[in-house]
Amino acid sequence: MGRWRDGHGELTVRPDGRPPAVIPLEIATSYRARTRGLLGRNSLTGALLLSPASSIHTFRMRIPIDVAYLDRDLRVIAVSTMPPGRLGLPRWRARHVLEAEAGAMEGWGLRVGVRVEVTL
Repeated sequence: MGRWRDGHGELTVRPDGRPPAVIPLEIATSYRARTRGLLGRNSLTGALLLSPASSIHTFRMRIPIDVAYLDRDLRVIAVSTMPPGRLGLPRWRARHVLEAEAGAMEGWGLRVGVRVEVTL
């Protein structure tokens, strides 16, 4: 897996029994990029990967988001939808967090136990 840098890539979700979903991905690994996250945006095409991260908040966000917590092997350990103005509970096994517009992850088949792939 290596170490990523701020930039863009693709997220591949391979849910059981469904064709894979390939999603445009923004990658935020620097402190500044992770802190900025989705603040000030009205929408997001694809997903945002925060790494390293084990919790997030939606203070000052304009839109509700889906959040997926990933372990070190990029396996989903929890998924939730968060409205603006909330503080997410830290997940002790999480090493990365995916964010997307609310409802997107269900459409991709992203759920607990699914492993994702990140390509640059």
